[in-house]
Amino acid sequence: MHEPPANVEDDELAAILAGQWRLEASGLEYLPVGFGGYHWRAVDQAGSRWFVTVAERAGNDGPLGDFEAAMETAASLATTAELDFVVAPERTRAGRAVAWLGSGHAVAVYPYSDGVPGSFGDVLTGTERSLLTSMLAALHQSTATIDTGSVPVRGLGLAERHALTSALRELGDPWRGGPYAEPARRALREHAEDLSRALARFDALVDRVSSDGRSLAVTHGEPHPGNLIRIGSRLALVDWDTVGLAPPERDLWWVLSEDDREAARYTELTGRDVSPEALAVYRLRWTLDDVSFFLAEFRDLHAQTPDAELSWSGFRNGLITLSQS
Repeated sequence: MHEPPANVEDDELAAILAGQWRLEASGLEYLPVGFGGYHWRAVDQAGSRWFVTVAERAGNDGPLGDFEAAMETAASLATTAELDFVVAPERTRAGRAVAWLGSGHAVAVYPYSDGVPGSFGDVLTGTERSLLTSMLAALHQSTATIDTGSVPVRGLGLAERHALTSALRELGDPWRGGPYAEPARRALREHAEDLSRALARFDALVDRVSSDGRSLAVTHGEPHPGNLIRIGSRLALVDWDTVGLAPPERDLWWVLSEDDREAARYTELTGRDVSPEALAVYRLRWTLDDVSFFLAEFRDLHAQTPDAELSWSGFRNGLITLSQS
């Protein structure tokens, strides 16, 4: 996010770091990176650097909350499953993967990497695709080695389906809430048929994939180049807040090339066939989830901020993608 959260103060965050991790921060610098979370670089009194994440709306889905469950899973993948490419959070003094910062906020702390971070639009080399395929195979195979009882289950359905259906119903009424409300209504009205067709196609695909009996695996959820760090000749995978049990194709659609080379390698490593229909579900779902998330934002109270401008660009690109699919 480009702007820090209005209700989190640096001194409050520093106190949590000191109390929960014994990390006495001599400096905190907000980092305008990522989308959906807030990040700082902390420097302790010994000069060591740390990457600090604050998650908003951490949720209470079960005893741990979704974010804490995801962080506990990442920590288990790094230790119990011994996956060295998992950039997992440091545990608190009490042995937990996160600490709570006020209502609806959670904090996670990571060692700061000196590697080269990727960007969302980066194009992976053939060598990197092969390496990432092997990493994902190892991740999915680790399902048998960790306790999956508290791992979040990621269903096939859209996270904000109601935002799409209500927006389509209310295209004839003015939308209020902020500067992008009416432009979003006009843009959606132009692409309403595209969205309706995409939803029908998505539902048909989900029905087929749901009934094919495929077993679930621990998946990252977003292993795109923006969540990769290049450290010498190897890759590390960050942003594990989306980790969860799901069909392996939830990860694989990000990395498989058109010549099926990576799909064949994945099958060789895991014994699992890759489902083209499951790949199509996740490819379409990514765009639909983006559009629904942005619609929910624009139909709620919002202002013209750098983050809102980024959302507007993503919303328009999503509608164009649906019109071309």
